[in-house]
Amino acid sequence: MLAEIKELNEECGIFAVWGHKEAAQLAYYGLHSLQHRGQEGAGIVVKQNGRLIGKKGEGLVTEVFSAQSFAGLDGDAALGHVRYATAGGGGIENVQPLLFHSQNGSLALAHNGNLVNAHTLKHQLEMQGSIFQTTSDTEVLAHLMKRSGYRTMKEQMKSALTMLKGAYAFAVMTEDELLVALDPNGLRPLSLGQIGDAYCIASETCALDIVGAEFIRDIRPGELVSVSSRGIESEPYAYAANPAICTMEYVYFSRPDSNIHGINVHAARKNMGRRLAIQAGIDADVVTGVPDSSISAAIGYAEQSGIPYEMGLIKNRYVGRTFIQPSQSLREQGVKMKLSPVRAIVEGKRVVMVDDSIVRGTTSKRIVTMLRDAGATEVHVCISSPPMKHPCFYGIDTSTHEELIAAHHSVEEIRQMIGADTLTFLTVDNMLEAIGRPAINETCGQCLACFTGKYPTEIYPDTVLPHEKELIQK
Repeated sequence: MLAEIKELNEECGIFAVWGHKEAAQLAYYGLHSLQHRGQEGAGIVVKQNGRLIGKKGEGLVTEVFSAQSFAGLDGDAALGHVRYATAGGGGIENVQPLLFHSQNGSLALAHNGNLVNAHTLKHQLEMQGSIFQTTSDTEVLAHLMKRSGYRTMKEQMKSALTMLKGAYAFAVMTEDELLVALDPNGLRPLSLGQIGDAYCIASETCALDIVGAEFIRDIRPGELVSVSSRGIESEPYAYAANPAICTMEYVYFSRPDSNIHGINVHAARKNMGRRLAIQAGIDADVVTGVPDSSISAAIGYAEQSGIPYEMGLIKNRYVGRTFIQPSQSLREQGVKMKLSPVRAIVEGKRVVMVDDSIVRGTTSKRIVTMLRDAGATEVHVCISSPPMKHPCFYGIDTSTHEELIAAHHSVEEIRQMIGADTLTFLTVDNMLEAIGRPAINETCGQCLACFTGKYPTEIYPDTVLPHEKELIQK
């Protein structure tokens, strides 16, 4: 039911630490700050007395780990992961980090992203005798590494990475080192930090902040970083062509207190809201944002327009996952479990409702209906991103082309379908200017594929969409 309320989902979050006596505890706090990137499962693997051991489970970080969980997780290095619930189930075997043992040692593997050629590679590997233990594309890297023929783990990983296509931020931990790599386009965020003499890797800088680590720099596209007793070593494994960080990280996925390539997410979203207000030019009484990712844009909209910002929608933060499966007659009540309008704020008012995106349109329609039922005389929907017309193959569940409402309907048709008085989408140019990244190429160093259909990598005929990952097995 709740999956129907949340229209966009991200794949995963990674946090790793090397050289700290409380590595597992730091990983726990790091993963907790990255919980928004995945709620299906969580896991931590630690390096303990020259061997790798781990604990993982399905659910939120606080559900998987307790005080008792850390009794056996002592060690000076840890690799943690939170996973988004993809369609098709999942199961404990797909919760990361994946842990492999062999005669030559152990290997823990965590991944954020989506490999567009995973299906092809998996078929080739199975024809060569590989037996997969999971249905996740992440496992492909481990098999490629072991079949590379190289002696060192670093050389194995470099060889394997050159065969991968798509978006990926990988972290591999062995008994001797932590290896971290970002795809040549840099589609997913990944940062390096330091706390004392220890080093940390995190999908977002907010995780570094929560453990008191100092931000050093972003991992560069096509870069392989090694952290070990020798310190930090870095080398390119691929030519960094067409840098293209996912624009939706700024629009929706990352936490407002995170910085991506030197740009604060909250500030970028406020700028989007400001430009949206100029573009829309709507006369209204109150501005409200859909919690939580749209609040920053709504504040920017209000500041630019001079229309007061009010908390017109309240989010219930204690919904979580529910074991109650409602009947069809009660299914429409699901959105009210998560969002509620504040009648005293919106009744008799012309309301500007700011949201970050419209994917299928079902959530927008329900919220507009709720605001009208609460007494709003007008509801003007303003979206701080362009219409999503194309599916994402790089780790974001934006559904199939057939399900994307903007792929088949005009803005006016969508307005009528969701029941809004007006509907305004931020233009691509205004969005890019609001984010303010230095111009690197024609996309300003950002991936705009879900808006423009121009993908920074090749897309294979058998590429599996992120929400279909579990189908990769056959």
